[in-house]
Amino acid sequence: MRQYLRDRVRISVDALEHLVGGLGTSILALATFLLSVGVMLGCLVGIGLAVVPSALKAVRSAADRERARLSRWGFELTMPPPVPADLRSALRDPWVRRECAFVATHGTLGLVLGTVGLSLPLSAVQNLLFPLYFWLLPPEAGGPGFVSWRIDGLPDALVIALMGVGWLALAVAFGPRMARLQALPGRRLLAPPPDVDTSLRIAELTATRAAALDAHAVELRRIERSLHDGAQNRLVAVTVLLGAARRALARDPARAAEVLDRAQDAAESALAELRTVVRGILPPVLDDRGLAGALHGLAAGCGVPCTVQVDVPGRCAASVEATAYFVVAEALTNVARHSGARTATVSVRRSADRLHLSVTDDGRGGADEGRGSGIRGIRRRVEAHDGRFTLTSPPGGPTTILVELACGS
Repeated sequence: MRQYLRDRVRISVDALEHLVGGLGTSILALATFLLSVGVMLGCLVGIGLAVVPSALKAVRSAADRERARLSRWGFELTMPPPVPADLRSALRDPWVRRECAFVATHGTLGLVLGTVGLSLPLSAVQNLLFPLYFWLLPPEAGGPGFVSWRIDGLPDALVIALMGVGWLALAVAFGPRMARLQALPGRRLLAPPPDVDTSLRIAELTATRAAALDAHAVELRRIERSLHDGAQNRLVAVTVLLGAARRALARDPARAAEVLDRAQDAAESALAELRTVVRGILPPVLDDRGLAGALHGLAAGCGVPCTVQVDVPGRCAASVEATAYFVVAEALTNVARHSGARTATVSVRRSADRLHLSVTDDGRGGADEGRGSGIRGIRRRVEAHDGRFTLTSPPGGPTTILVELACGS
């Protein structure tokens, strides 16, 4: 029973979070829908054609917000191609037609469901707390919400509190269903049209395969450079020192011993370089401590105070964990070197077969892939695993990196 209650509370809280997020996107969809209706009415009198492309871009923006929201909750939605520049082609585009239907549906039904879903727990809290503050109100003022009758004392206030229990029961019972119903228009209308889904997927796989090959080539060059510039040079030094020690052994044993000590130091440095290269290929800490332990180790070594939240039951594929580890390592390195941040947060959670990772800092923002800060390498690693990478870094901050990876078994 205790486990059941915990599960119901967790499901209800998740549903409330979904409904509140959907309420935000539904307000945006309603505004976009009203804008589109105004543009359509303007077209009837010949003054709206010039703003149709802007209206369609606004519809696309609202739809993309909902795609991003649903993707964070585990619903995989493919991003559409750009809106066609030609007006006639844009109006014939199945993506555009489906998005117009989405803003009309989500802007009305989604708004109603989000409002009701938010009002139920608020009404429950208001009614449950009413016995604590009813005496501050005049009796003829009634109670919260729709309660308009006279409240003469504590027994009447307790009746209001029982009504709060009913509101809470309704929120727990219907909240998850309302959240699913609210997400339904986005899942149905924002998915790729049936006739273009296959071609988009082929193009996406072609791009990710190219990214995987590029990432593999870059990784090989990095390993070769590390071996050539580090371990190889030190091993050459060991060979030279051993030759010098062998020649000095007969003439000056003390000098030979000194040279052998230097050769031993060079050999130990070479071993350290080799360990560093090996850790760069697949960190042993992932096998020893798992993803959560490895990320906490990265946070402990970061120059900026960092909070780590990991909710990943079980283990993901080794390559996925290694990618997540390298993404966090590179992101925290950027935070410490470039951001000027005071704090950073790393969050990793698993939803169904997707691993969602975010790194946020409160620094100055303005991160750019083109300035050699390692962000392009992060994107390349993520896309090599058919994942998604999103960077948000407005001037003044905060900077947020969102990564989504498919969890292999």
